[in-house]
Amino acid sequence: MKDKVVIITGGSSGIGKACAEVFGINGSKVVITGRNKVNLDETALLLRSKGITVLAIQADSAKEEDNEMLVNETLKVYGKIDILINNAGISMRALFADADLSVLKKVMDINFYGTVYATKYALPEIIKNRGSVVGVSSIAGSVGLPGRTGYSASKFAMNGFLEALRIELLNKNVHVLVACPGFTTSNIRNTSLSKDGTIIGESSMDEGKMMSAEEVAWSIYKAVEQRKRDLVLTSQGKSTILLKKFFPGLVDKVVFNHISKEKDSPLK
Repeated sequence: MKDKVVIITGGSSGIGKACAEVFGINGSKVVITGRNKVNLDETALLLRSKGITVLAIQADSAKEEDNEMLVNETLKVYGKIDILINNAGISMRALFADADLSVLKKVMDINFYGTVYATKYALPEIIKNRGSVVGVSSIAGSVGLPGRTGYSASKFAMNGFLEALRIELLNKNVHVLVACPGFTTSNIRNTSLSKDGTIIGESSMDEGKMMSAEEVAWSIYKAVEQRKRDLVLTSQGKSTILLKKFFPGLVDKVVFNHISKEKDSPLK
């Protein structure tokens, strides 16, 4: 990965920040984005203190024009793009019957359309350099999570988009990776949207029992290096996807029971 130019959306916290550090310490030049300039600048300062070459660009993944600007600025500074890691994401926690539709649209705009926009503008460079497109998806992109209909829908959509893109690019030697981390210690649950779109502000789960963002980042790094097509992390995630193929009704009940035990679960 030495001297590869890596764009990481949502790179100021969680998995994105960890990816920036892992790729950076292995010699990549990283570009990180985020909507919060203070967090973005703090992350960039931390990365530079570790000797990492980093460009921080304030951008909103949900805006097409911001994604076009991101690619243009990267090319101005580094002259190329080798890897795009579509990591920017947001979640929600509310029953569909109770949720305002604007909440689902916001989640879809960031998680799915953010991936579409960034990939669209970065793709010509990635094709030229036979690089990689990565989508940081979720087990929720293979198994629907109650209380997170918008989140699951966005990740199912991301998975389908990247799978179709991979097939389109078979003869271009472009690597497409769908990474599904499972439950990971990150900021995404703290910034989840409630039924009316306000930020919940606290996690509904025991974060201490989850895979760390750093572990996920190293797994993504190795998967990019080895040009894997899929990455499913945690034994819970792997077993859930496998069981769904053969016992879908059982998985429905297991998932329902698991989510119903969450703190302040929306399931009755």
